[in-house]
Amino acid sequence: MNHPAKFPATAMPDSEWWKALWPDPEGILRRLGIDFGTSVLDLCCGDGHFTVPLAHIVGGMGRVMAIDLDKEMLEKAKYRAQRAGVTNGTIRWIECDACSLHNVLPHAPDYVLVANTFHGVPDKPQFAREVFNALKPGGQFAIINWHHRPKEDTTVLGEPRGPQTNLRMTPEQVMDEVLPIGFRLHGVVELPPYHYGIVFDKPKVS
Repeated sequence: MNHPAKFPATAMPDSEWWKALWPDPEGILRRLGIDFGTSVLDLCCGDGHFTVPLAHIVGGMGRVMAIDLDKEMLEKAKYRAQRAGVTNGTIRWIECDACSLHNVLPHAPDYVLVANTFHGVPDKPQFAREVFNALKPGGQFAIINWHHRPKEDTTVLGEPRGPQTNLRMTPEQVMDEVLPIGFRLHGVVELPPYHYGIVFDKPKVS
C-alpha cells in the first residue's frame, strides 16, 4: 500500500526483508489470539503477508476479508494466495479506503487486524471508530506496530528498516488514540525483534 494522501510515510516493504523479519507469520497471528473458525478482516493488507496465513488458521469454518486501497497490492496478495493453494472464494478481496468500512463489508467480522499501518494514519481516532463500528460486539481489534526505537537500531538484512523514528508509537500512545472510542484493552504481546501487538476488545452488548 502506498497512497501518501491517505497514509503518509506508509508503504509496503520489499517481500524478501519482510520474510526475513517475520519468517513465521502464522505463529504471530496465533499469538494474537486468532483461531479456527474466526471471521477476520485484514485491514490494509498490502501484498498479503498475513492474509494467506489467516486463511490457513481460520480454516473452512472461518472467513477472511482483505482490504487495501492499492489495486496493485491486492493483485500481489491474490497471486500470493494462489501460489499458496488458497482456493478461490476463501478470501474476499476488497479495494477501498480503510476509513469507509461501513459501506463495503458484507458482514461484521469477529476480528480486525492492522499491521504496520496505524503509525501512518492521519486521523487515528476516525480509523479506530470505523473499526469499532465494523466489529461484532465482543470482537477484537489488533494493531501490530514497530516499537518506538530509532530507525537505525531496527535493522533487517543489514539495513535500517521501518518507518521514520518520529512516526513510531509506544503502546501507551496507541491506547490514547483507541481507548476513547470505546474499546477496552485486552493485552500487549511482544513480537520480536522489533514489534509489539496490542489487542483491544469491543464490549459485548449488555
